[in-house]
Amino acid sequence: MRPLLGQVAPRSDDDVLRDFASHESSQQAATPAMLYSDLLSEVHGQLARRWGAAADPAAGARFGASIGDWPAFPDTVEALRYLKQHFRLVVLSNVDRASFQGTNARLGVVFDAIYTAQDIGSYKPDTRNFVYLLDRLAEHGVGKAQVLHVAQSLFHDHAPANVLGIRSAWIDRRAETDGLGATAAPPSDVRYDERFVGLGVLAAAHRVWKAGIAGLS
Repeated sequence: MRPLLGQVAPRSDDDVLRDFASHESSQQAATPAMLYSDLLSEVHGQLARRWGAAADPAAGARFGASIGDWPAFPDTVEALRYLKQHFRLVVLSNVDRASFQGTNARLGVVFDAIYTAQDIGSYKPDTRNFVYLLDRLAEHGVGKAQVLHVAQSLFHDHAPANVLGIRSAWIDRRAETDGLGATAAPPSDVRYDERFVGLGVLAAAHRVWKAGIAGLS
């Protein structure tokens, strides 16, 4: 977003993320079959107009195509490698297949399955995405009781997981801030079963638990 922000009046990062979240979620609801890269391009133009700049289709296209360049969080790769030794890892993503290929290359693990909004035809928090996930897992002998949905977004992930009775762990990466980041506000009654401030902390907690079990045996 920085090139666009350089053309408009100064605003805080939290304000930028709040505006992005509002436009992104509205566009996802309005055009559930739109590829995420195209959707980001559309949102870029909407934000330009909202902030008083001229929409630039080329800049919007670059923004939409940038997903594969977004860096992983510092703790993610090591945590995923550890968790892969103990669990099946399945991705339920709001991006399209081509965009996730770039992300996947950065994450350093082979996922057991990857389900995208493009595959499903809708975006989280639509419960159809989670029904699709559960149906595919059931085909491989994995029941809902065996699933732990791990995610940052209370809006996109934990609220619909609540509706379908899926256990969840919140990765609260913004624990030291008041902002929600690039996500819309969740329902007031959203809940989760576990909370960690990073994926690495979740992996560390599992190491401790596993060591305790080994000590008991």
